[in-house]
Amino acid sequence: VLLAGFLAVMSRWTGRDDLVVGSPMASRNRLETEDLIGFFVNTLPLRGNLAGDPGFGALLERVHKATVEAYAHEDLPFEKLVEELQPERSLSHFPIFQVVLVLQNAPVGALEMPGLNLEPQAAESGTTKFDLTVSVNESPGVLYGFWEYDSDLFDAPTIRRFQEHFTTLLSAALAAPERRLADLPLLTAAERDQLLAWNRAQAGAPVALCLHELFALQAGRRPGAVAVSCEGRDMTYGELDELSARLAASLAAQGVGPEVPVALCLERGPLLVAAILAVLRAGGAYVPIDPAYPRERQAWILEDSGARLLLTERSLAAGLPASGVPLLCLDVLAGELPVVPGAGPAVPALPQGLAYVIYTSGSTGRPKGVPVQHDHVLRLFERTQAWFGFGEDDIWTLFHSYAFDFSVWEIWGALLHGGRLVVVPHEVSRSPKDFHALLVRERVTVLNQTPSAFRQLITADAAEGAEAGGLSLRFVVFGGEALELQSLRPWIDRHGDQEPRLINMYGITETTVHVTWRPILAADLESAGSPVGVAIPDLDLRVLDRSLALLPVGVPGELCVGGAGLARGYLGRPELTAERFVPDPFGTAPGARLYRSGDLVRYRSDGDLEHLGRIDHQVKIRGFRIELGEIEAALCRHPAVAQAVVAAFGEGESRVLVAWVVPTPGNDPETGPEPAELREHLRSRLPDYMLPASWMPLPSLPLTPSGKVDRKALPRPDRAAAVSYEAPRSDLEHRLAEIWQDLLGLDRVGVHDNFFDLGGHSLLMARVQSRITEELGREISMVDLLSHASVDGLARLLAREGPAGL
Repeated sequence: VLLAGFLAVMSRWTGRDDLVVGSPMASRNRLETEDLIGFFVNTLPLRGNLAGDPGFGALLERVHKATVEAYAHEDLPFEKLVEELQPERSLSHFPIFQVVLVLQNAPVGALEMPGLNLEPQAAESGTTKFDLTVSVNESPGVLYGFWEYDSDLFDAPTIRRFQEHFTTLLSAALAAPERRLADLPLLTAAERDQLLAWNRAQAGAPVALCLHELFALQAGRRPGAVAVSCEGRDMTYGELDELSARLAASLAAQGVGPEVPVALCLERGPLLVAAILAVLRAGGAYVPIDPAYPRERQAWILEDSGARLLLTERSLAAGLPASGVPLLCLDVLAGELPVVPGAGPAVPALPQGLAYVIYTSGSTGRPKGVPVQHDHVLRLFERTQAWFGFGEDDIWTLFHSYAFDFSVWEIWGALLHGGRLVVVPHEVSRSPKDFHALLVRERVTVLNQTPSAFRQLITADAAEGAEAGGLSLRFVVFGGEALELQSLRPWIDRHGDQEPRLINMYGITETTVHVTWRPILAADLESAGSPVGVAIPDLDLRVLDRSLALLPVGVPGELCVGGAGLARGYLGRPELTAERFVPDPFGTAPGARLYRSGDLVRYRSDGDLEHLGRIDHQVKIRGFRIELGEIEAALCRHPAVAQAVVAAFGEGESRVLVAWVVPTPGNDPETGPEPAELREHLRSRLPDYMLPASWMPLPSLPLTPSGKVDRKALPRPDRAAAVSYEAPRSDLEHRLAEIWQDLLGLDRVGVHDNFFDLGGHSLLMARVQSRITEELGREISMVDLLSHASVDGLARLLAREGPAGL
C-alpha cells in the first residue's frame, strides 16, 4: 500500500506512468548468532505500471504482483542486473533507480539484548546514495519515518511538500480505493488556495472603444505629430488619419463591413499601416500575408480565411497565387481616392468585433487562423500601462513581420499612445549592424525582439566599441520564444540592467500577444532557467497535468491560460478549438475557458513562472526522454557559444542528437569551438545520453520572418557525419583504443565513442583499469574512468596528469 501510494505521487510529480523504485528486502539467507539475528539485504528494483489511470485498488493489485515477482528473484545480485540491462552510466545517479522506499517492519523485540532496551533514532549521515530515500518504520498503532535526499537536487521545502502530498493522496486513496489516480487529491487545502491565488485574473473596466477610434482621438489631438517613419519618409497622424479614412470609404463601397476578412499582402511602409487602419475603419478584420511566404502558404491563407478582398501593390501582384479573390493595388488606388468628408464611413463599431486573423503554424502542416477582437488588444495595453508608462515621446520599431503577432504590440503600442512608429525595411531587419545604426539614428525608445534576433544585435552593439553609445532605449521587450538568460551577459556587462530595462514577456498568439511580465536583472544571470514572471493582471495562469489538475510548486506541467485575452478559437476549426480551448475547471464566470498552450512550465517558490520548453520538443533517445531546450541552455553557458540549437536526427537505434552552434565573436565561425571541448562542458552538466553526437558550426542561425529560429532551414547533417568515426590521433589515444578494441572485441574504436555505448559494462571497465596500469604504468581510479568514458576524454586526463610510464 505504501509503495502504491508512493508510485502514485511520483507519477504526478514526474508526469510519467512507468517508474522504477528500489526497495531493500531481507533475503531468505539468514545469519543467526546467539545474540542477534541478521539478514542478507538485497535492494530490488520494483517497476510500477500506472498506465491507463487505474483506480488505486487496481494499482495496488499491479504493485502486489510486481513485488511478488521481484521476491522470486531476490537472490539475483544487483551487479548482475546492471550488467545485463546496460543502463546509462553516470556518476550523478545510481543505475536502474534513483529513488528508494524502505519499510522497516522487523519487530523491535528482535533487537532486544539482556539489560538493554533499544530504540531506533534518526541520524544525519551527511551523504546519500540515492536522490531520495524514504524510510518508513512500523510500530504498534503507528507508522513513522524519515526522508533522506540529495541536497543538490532538492531543498527542505520541496521535500516537505512531497511528504504532504504522500499523506494527502494516500489518505484519500484508503478512504476511496476505487477512485482513479488522477482524481485523488494531491495538494493540501492551503497549497491549493495559494496556487489559485497566484496569477488570478483581476477584472478591469470594460473596453469602450475600438483600435481605430482610439487612433482617431490621437490624430485629432496632435495631427501634426509624426506617426510613421520609413526610410526618410514621414507621415503625420493627420495624414495617416486622412489616407486611412479615404481607403476605408473605398473598401466599404466594395462590401467590407463588420467581421468581413480582408487579406493584406504589402511591403513594409506607411501604406501598410494605413491599410490596416482602413480595414478596421470599414468594420473589417485584416488577414496579414507576408510577401516572403511561399505561394502555397499564401494560397492556403486566402482560401481558409474566406477573404473578400486582397489588398496589395503593383510590384507584388504578379507573384501572388491565383485565388479568385478580388485584388486591389493600393499604390495605384491611393492616387485616385476621392476626398472623404468627416472621419470616413459610419460603421457601427463594437469592441467585441473582429480586428485581425493571424495564422500560426499547425501540427498538421497547415497553418491555422487565430481570430482576435479589438477589446483583446486594447485591454493588453490598458493592463500593462502601469508597468511601462508608454507615451507620445516613445519611438517604436516595426521590426517584425506584420504576419507575426509581435507586430500588433509594436504598431498599436506606438499609435494608441501618440508615439512614432519607425518601419524597419526588410533588408535592415536582417542586418544587425544596419539595424543598430537605425536604432541610434531614430532614437528608438521601445525595442521589441525575439531572443534570437537580439543575440545578433548584441554582437553588432559590441562591435561599436567600448566607448560607442547613442542608444536611447528605455525598454527592450523579449517575446516569441524562450529567453536564455546567459545570452544577455555581454549586453548587461556593457549597458547594465536599468538603461534600458530588459523585460521578458512570454506570449501566445491565441491569448493576444503577451501573457506574462518579468524584468531581467544582472543577478538573474547567476541562475539557470528562463523565468517568465507573473501574469498580465487580467489573465489566469494555471500549471496543470494531463488531467487538468493543479500541480504544486516546482513540478513541471502544461501552462494553461484563461481570462480576458483569449481569442475566439481557431477559424473554421471547431474540433481543434474544443481540444485547445477547454472549459476552465477553476473558473467562476459562466463559460470560462482555458487555452492549453503546449508549453512546459513550473512555479518557483516565489510565485514566478519558469519556462522549460515545448512539450512537443521532447524526444526520446535510447529510451531516455530528453528536453532539447535543456541541452541548448547548457551549451549557451559555454563562453565560446553565442547560440545553439539541438535536434534529434535519424530513426530507431541510429537516432542521435545534432547540435548547431554559433560561436561568440572572436571565434572562427567556420569551425567554432572544438567539439571535444563542448562535450566536456556538457558532460559536467548533463548525463551522457544528452550529449550530441554531431556538431555543426554556423555563422548565424536562420530566422523565420517573425524573427524566431527557423529549425526547418537548419543545414541537414550528413548521416555519416552524425555518427562519424574519428580515428585516434596520438600514440596515447592509439594505445587506449587498442585496449578497448581487445576487451570489447571490436575492429576499431573512435576517439569520441562512449565505452558503454559500445557494449562495455562495469566488469569490463575494471579490466580496462588493470590494463592501463599494466601497459601504461598509470594508476587511475574507477571514478575517473567513469567520468572520462571516451578515448579522447581519458587520453586528455592522462596527459594532464603527466607522461609517467608512456
